[in-house]
Amino acid sequence: MALNPFSSGTRLRDMIRAIRACKTAAEERAVVRRECAAIRAAISGDGQDLRHRNMAKLMFIHMLGYPTHFGQMECLKLIAAAGYPEKRIGYLGLMLLLDERQEVLMLVTNSLKQDLNHSNQFIVGLALCALGNICSAEMARDLAPEVERLMRSRDANTKKKAALCSVRIVRKVPDLAENFMGLAVSLLKEKHHGVLISAVQLCTELCKASKDALGYLRKNCIEGLVRILRDVSNSSYAPEYDVAGISDPFLHIRVLKLMRMLGQGDADCSDYMNDILAQVATKTESNKNAGNAILYECVETIMGIEATSGLRVLAINILGRFLSNRDNNIRYVALNILMRAITVDAQAVQRHRVTILECVKDADASIRKRALELVYLLVNDTNVKPLTKELVDYLQVADPDFKEDLTAKICSIAEKFSQEKLWYLDQMFKVLSLAGNHVKDDVWHALIVVISNASELQGYSVRSLYTALQAYSEQGSLLRVAVWCIGEYGEMLVNNVGMLEAEAPITVTESDAVDAVELGLNRYSPDVTTRSMCLVALLKLSSRFPSMSERIKQIVAQNKENMVLELQQRSIEFGSIIQRHQSIRSSLLERMPVLDEATYLVKRASATQATIPAYKPAAVTPGGLKLPNGVAKPAVAPLVDLLDLSSDDAPATSAASATTAPSDFLQDLLGIGGTNLSTAGAPSSASTDILMDLLSMGSSLSQNGLPSPAQEKKPVSAAPQVGSLVPEPMDLLGSLSSSASISGTKSTIAAPQAVDLLDGLSPSTSVSGLEDTRPSITAFQSATLKITFDIRKQPGKPQETIIHATFTNLTSSNYTDFVFQAAVPKFIQLRLDPASGNIVPANGKGSVTQGFSVTNNQHGQKPLAMRIRMSYKVNGEDRLEQGQVSNFPPGV
Repeated sequence: MALNPFSSGTRLRDMIRAIRACKTAAEERAVVRRECAAIRAAISGDGQDLRHRNMAKLMFIHMLGYPTHFGQMECLKLIAAAGYPEKRIGYLGLMLLLDERQEVLMLVTNSLKQDLNHSNQFIVGLALCALGNICSAEMARDLAPEVERLMRSRDANTKKKAALCSVRIVRKVPDLAENFMGLAVSLLKEKHHGVLISAVQLCTELCKASKDALGYLRKNCIEGLVRILRDVSNSSYAPEYDVAGISDPFLHIRVLKLMRMLGQGDADCSDYMNDILAQVATKTESNKNAGNAILYECVETIMGIEATSGLRVLAINILGRFLSNRDNNIRYVALNILMRAITVDAQAVQRHRVTILECVKDADASIRKRALELVYLLVNDTNVKPLTKELVDYLQVADPDFKEDLTAKICSIAEKFSQEKLWYLDQMFKVLSLAGNHVKDDVWHALIVVISNASELQGYSVRSLYTALQAYSEQGSLLRVAVWCIGEYGEMLVNNVGMLEAEAPITVTESDAVDAVELGLNRYSPDVTTRSMCLVALLKLSSRFPSMSERIKQIVAQNKENMVLELQQRSIEFGSIIQRHQSIRSSLLERMPVLDEATYLVKRASATQATIPAYKPAAVTPGGLKLPNGVAKPAVAPLVDLLDLSSDDAPATSAASATTAPSDFLQDLLGIGGTNLSTAGAPSSASTDILMDLLSMGSSLSQNGLPSPAQEKKPVSAAPQVGSLVPEPMDLLGSLSSSASISGTKSTIAAPQAVDLLDGLSPSTSVSGLEDTRPSITAFQSATLKITFDIRKQPGKPQETIIHATFTNLTSSNYTDFVFQAAVPKFIQLRLDPASGNIVPANGKGSVTQGFSVTNNQHGQKPLAMRIRMSYKVNGEDRLEQGQVSNFPPGV
């Protein structure tokens, strides 16, 4: 760093050497403390000769991260000095040690104004440079006239710095943009490239700051930009601007960016620049990085303006060449632009489909993922089969880390574009065979629904799955689907029922079918879901294959002492069915009813939508549902009025109801229409009898609230309702005589004992010591979760209700990251307090509590009602349940 002639530079070098020689941070701090102390002493003594050197040392100390605020005034003294060396070190210190938020900066405005009017162009340059780096809005307003004047200077360097300084001024004070519009256009006529690139940057900033400036520049700037781009493209070799054989690529890129802003949404401007863009796109060499940068910016401009179709095809062909480049960065940016270009000209992008597919197999993970997303966008009804075949073939050799994304895209393509169920089933069977461990639960749930509805393909499906299971038994999702199909359609497998024309018959005995299920039961010992499905399949095979009943009973009995309560109970109950209830077994174990495919797909789409409803539930905090309860406490304010919940004739609906009418006034409060997706309450379908409910067939819900064939679980008492029959699960089979028929079950079985409508709370139970305590209610109950509301009223405040919610886990796995949300109509205000925790212990051995208060501004006119949603994780897997609460006691 150059210092003034009469100061010694050795002291700065000595300090740097001393700091670099330090072996520990403590030694460095000691050296810095000594130097800072010496500088303070020099400042106090007002040593003029050492001011340069001290400021240079302070800047070095500042760059090391140590505080140097005590030297700020020294910067102002150096700036106020008369000589250029002092001003240079002063302005450098000003830009390093201060920023626009410092109050000290106000003192330098007068010095800046004097230096902007100085006769020495170098001092003027120092002032412009400092102003362009640290000026505040007040300084911009005060010094804008001087900067405007300097933009008319004859000196190219001064004009360049003045233009760059005006960029900062326009950013700080957009109202001043109109003062610089004419000057910016006039600077575009200059020959000096430094002035041109500064002027282009100023025009770009003006377009962002003001719509009026954008319109003005469209009328007066396009011709000059085209001329600049043509001149720089056709110019001969100039050493000062040449980069790898390309003349001033930086000016190229700046001009192209400005042209993109001016041509966007303006057909006349776009038409005027089409020719020059085509010239740049065809003449620029692509074998150098500078040329590729210009081509990239040219393509961005073509795709951003109202270009002709031929020009867009030219741009997409350039991107196709980029995909063949060996540089990963170039290929990645090409894929990014193609993803945007497909919405503009899909046919042109389709021509490069083969190259894009090759990028899916690239060694770079980022390119693979981006190419896969692009392939997904390329799929349509005409090319779905060849593209899917390519992706499935690559699935065999794909990296394990990439298989999850690849399988998700293949499954989504097969579901979205399948025109025939046989092709869909074939593709899904291949995916399950090659990457079944990477398939998400909702995918194989949907596959089972399709198989259930395709009666003509059920035999083909069970045979294909059985064959695949012999070769790929380690794939978990394949095993689950295969076991389910063998349990449902085992006789089709053994008897080769429903053979297709091109299908070769296979020989499978009843023992072979049982062996396949037994293999899954023994292989997947840690997976409770898979083992549970295997037990259900074995139970059903005992009815399909009576000769194998004894062997099946022995296999099932092996889990009677299982440590997992779920498997132990299934084993005991299923063993009892096989041994004691042969007369009703065939009726009990009939095939599952055909699942409504259309309804399932609607529910699945609603439950898996990624966007949150437009209104904000009271418990939502930044970060979404993953935040624990109580992280942030929202202010008390009424919710956004998105739904008018004030209809007086809206029916009062129980919180335990499994379905609601489409006109229910709480139906769409959480953004999910149609049937309520929560598992709260007993099944209301007349076709679902209590014995089918024992095996949870046709009524269980998956973790996202949808019917799941995998969750054929033991019964759990639902939230009781008046007039409902709630039998004891263990007494259900014992109450049947040997001659009882399955069809008469519902009419002959009565509740063995009285039902406590308050779910176990005695009438004397009191939540708090206040006298105005209302009866507790079961607000929500499903097979997995129970929520109880303890209600009390504040004396003298009839509108306000204080609720204490208790969340109880009914499963054998802990719930983590538990979040409770509630939404209320517009006339109700809701305040949620922090929860007691975010982990709900398993098996009801503990609970999480959370208090909240509601204020009904129309108390006595409209009842209290709310919609609730609970999200949590089970073994790392996200779950979501929701329901509505409208069964509050009278007067609440």
